[in-house]
Amino acid sequence: MAEQRGDERGTAGVPGDEGGAGEPRRRTARPEETRAWHDLVETARRTVTEGLVVGTSGNVSVRVGDIVLVTPSGVPYDRLTPEDVTGVGLDGRQVLGTLVPTSELPMHLAVYRTTDALAVVHTHAVHATAVSTLVTELPLIHYMAAALGGPVRVAPYATYGSDELAENMLHALTDRSGCLLQNHGTLTHGATLAQAYDRTAQLEWMCRLWLTASSVPGLAPSLLSGEQLAEVAERLRGYGQRA
Repeated sequence: MAEQRGDERGTAGVPGDEGGAGEPRRRTARPEETRAWHDLVETARRTVTEGLVVGTSGNVSVRVGDIVLVTPSGVPYDRLTPEDVTGVGLDGRQVLGTLVPTSELPMHLAVYRTTDALAVVHTHAVHATAVSTLVTELPLIHYMAAALGGPVRVAPYATYGSDELAENMLHALTDRSGCLLQNHGTLTHGATLAQAYDRTAQLEWMCRLWLTASSVPGLAPSLLSGEQLAEVAERLRGYGQRA
């Protein structure tokens, strides 16, 4: 969802103080949460500078223990400061900060409740969103689909911020670390913010590749088979430097 609601900083519930009637007591961020917030803000800003979102559309989260730090609703990422840390419990109750969490909080929490993910990146990347309007699954145009667990599915459309969208997303994510959201965008998760972001960038690139190849008149792109993708998945298990 494009969260263009302006700066929603509040006055109640200042960390460590009692808010107004019915306001929970919100605590001060711990050192590890402060460090994670810094990384989250840097990742969110990267989604803008690298063209994966426009304005404050999309959102990013990271899990620290049982707390989920999330980008707030409607605040430009270049205006976020260390004091703006926004965090909720796995039950959605806000425990850190006074800014309103992203409206897509149900999707983020659904991922953390059902997987071992520690970071989630949601974008409105243009090529991926375009593909989400055309197919129910991204065709196997490149072997990097194996890095996301297999063919990338498209979650059926549902209103942003809804439990229905979160449920559709979870079905599309079964045995996967990324999916497309129909007429909406992308969602990926990982063990780190860097990994979740890289998966988002790879997904957008694959979508751009397929759209480009499919646009040549009179020709259709060659696609990989399931067997070929499985072979790549096996090779990827040993990819990279070894300690």
